[in-house]
Amino acid sequence: MPRIFLTIATLALLAGCGKMSLAPNQQQAQLAMQQQVTTLAQQNTEYQTRAAALDKDNQELESLLAQTRQQVQLLTDEVGATRNQLQTTTNQLLAMQTDNTQLKQMSTQLVATSKQRAGAEIRANNTLLKNLSLKQLPGVEVRQDGDVVRVEIPADRLFMPGSNYFQNGGEQLLDTVAADLRQNFPENLIGIEGHTDDGATHSQQFPTNHHLSAAQALAVYNSLAQKRTMAPNQLFVIGHGGNHPVVSNASDAGKARNRRIEFVVYPERLAAR
Repeated sequence: MPRIFLTIATLALLAGCGKMSLAPNQQQAQLAMQQQVTTLAQQNTEYQTRAAALDKDNQELESLLAQTRQQVQLLTDEVGATRNQLQTTTNQLLAMQTDNTQLKQMSTQLVATSKQRAGAEIRANNTLLKNLSLKQLPGVEVRQDGDVVRVEIPADRLFMPGSNYFQNGGEQLLDTVAADLRQNFPENLIGIEGHTDDGATHSQQFPTNHHLSAAQALAVYNSLAQKRTMAPNQLFVIGHGGNHPVVSNASDAGKARNRRIEFVVYPERLAAR
């Protein structure tokens, strides 16, 4: 671009010399030179116009590039959010698979304990209460129910609300009850029954009261069996949900009473092996 300006200036200078008297050939040369100056000036104007257009195009491209970068960032954020949602869904599926595995284990244990009961020897006995000391234990209810003895422990004293996790002191209370039962009924079949109130569970882990009651009963069984507090083959597990309330669920006190674990002592005894 500077060379063009220099050439134009040079030609203009030479053209200015045309005021001098020139021969015809020189006049023609001067005219040609003036035409060349005009042409170069026009070309210079065109170049400047093109340069301005290119600058404008460059600015537009930079603006588009900035918008594209913003869109890329938004897409990147969306991909990250989608990955997080996918991870959350995967974790939920894994939790559901774990729950299904636990339920299958519960079902297997229920079938096994039912078979144990089928092989037991039945001996009528209407005096099962004997000398149970746990009748004096605060909060624990003991009653004769036909040929069985029911030992009722409030679930709220054993477990965290709505879960199968023992709270502080829960397992100690459970061990105290189990020790008395083992001493007085060393050979009787004993059912561990879980009961709830009629309220909703509001839990993905325990979608129904049957799931919760079975899980709590199984937690009691596992605790006693692992510590050998009672003989595992003497026990079986049942989850009743809210199907067998002992009082009305119309009040909070009634609901609390119905949330319970019951040890049910049967007159049946394990056959000698």
